Amino acid sequence: MRNADCGVPVKVRSAECGASVKVRNAECGVRSKNQGSGPAVSAAMALLIAALFLLPACSKAKQQAPRVVPVLAETADRKTVPLQLKAIGNVEAYSSVAIKSLVGGEIASVYFQEGQDVNKGALLFRIDPRQYEAALRQAEATLTKDRAQLTNARTEAARYESLVDKNYVSRQEYDSIRTNAEAQAAVVSADEASVENARLQLEYTAIQAPIDGRTGAIQIKKGNIVKANDASLVTINQITPILVSFSVPEADLAAVKKYRATGGLRVEASVPQSTGAAVTGMLTFLDNAVNTGTGTILLKATFPNRERTLWPGQFVDVILTLAQEKDRVVVPTEAVQTGQQGQYVFVVKDDMTVDLRVVTAGRTFEKWTIIEKGVAAGERVVTDGQLRLTPGAKVEIKNETAQDNHGGTEIQGKTDASTKTGQPKTKP
Repeated sequence: MRNADCGVPVKVRSAECGASVKVRNAECGVRSKNQGSGPAVSAAMALLIAALFLLPACSKAKQQAPRVVPVLAETADRKTVPLQLKAIGNVEAYSSVAIKSLVGGEIASVYFQEGQDVNKGALLFRIDPRQYEAALRQAEATLTKDRAQLTNARTEAARYESLVDKNYVSRQEYDSIRTNAEAQAAVVSADEASVENARLQLEYTAIQAPIDGRTGAIQIKKGNIVKANDASLVTINQITPILVSFSVPEADLAAVKKYRATGGLRVEASVPQSTGAAVTGMLTFLDNAVNTGTGTILLKATFPNRERTLWPGQFVDVILTLAQEKDRVVVPTEAVQTGQQGQYVFVVKDDMTVDLRVVTAGRTFEKWTIIEKGVAAGERVVTDGQLRLTPGAKVEIKNETAQDNHGGTEIQGKTDASTKTGQPKTKP
């Protein structure tokens, strides 16, 4: 390009696209700082501005390299997953007996400590027996007297029987004597019953434990007067074994009945906020009706409770295991996301790009979610970093060996084992 005024070629070079405009004063020959320089400088500046405007048209923008997103991933695996129902249960004593006195009187003795374990038949209380001992002796004396009278009546009846046969006495007199002997025999029978009752009342003064169990607080102390069958003296709870009652929705009743028919169902109970292991028992009771007010069915499980882990009145977390489902495809629960299309996961392909898969997710167990449809066992799924991903995005798995806790399947990330051994990397 030449300057029209003096024929000076003008060239301006752009550092980025190589476009050039030369400015040269070859023919005019500048003799002074002020002579002929104005038009040439103006033309050069105009050409420079024009070159800058033409710069985007004559160059291609450099293409940026695709962004690599760091993620964490694990492998979908096949596992045996238990089919379980969870509920809140309440611990109940296997047997509970409120001890009451069957006779009235003063509590003369107490033979146990509060909270003590007692065996069936152990002596607990003694009611003052003196009045009952006197009543027994009186009944026995009455019985002795009436037995003597019975003996005399029978002897007399036998004598009159021989006399009536010889017509020495009338039949009417004989019948009267015989009736008197039979009545005396009835009196003796009543006396024997009175003696037995007095003896029983005396036995009732010794109050014994009807079951094996653990005693509670003593409600009426020694020295107090009690009435027959009135207030409870103490309560004994049998806690070995022990029961846990819980309810499940009536919608699960069919499944419970189905799997219970094939064998016993295992129940686990754990105390909330306890570091101890859960205790195991068996389902032993299924109520005969659904509670129409709550729409639930009552179940009970029996636990050996040898370690006394469970205590009457506790609330516990209950897990009822119905069956073991084998070969179910599972992924970590955090891999399953929810979007407009439903639930989905990002699957890492062999070329380290991700594919968005819509899945049908089932129930969860511990840290795993069962995948009914959408992911196959052995595929890698993203567990962290999903918010920065789009379908087809390139990823870098930051956990070099992603290994699930149960299946033992390993996932090699972008850094392979050769890096760890000091060998040079090889491109896949």
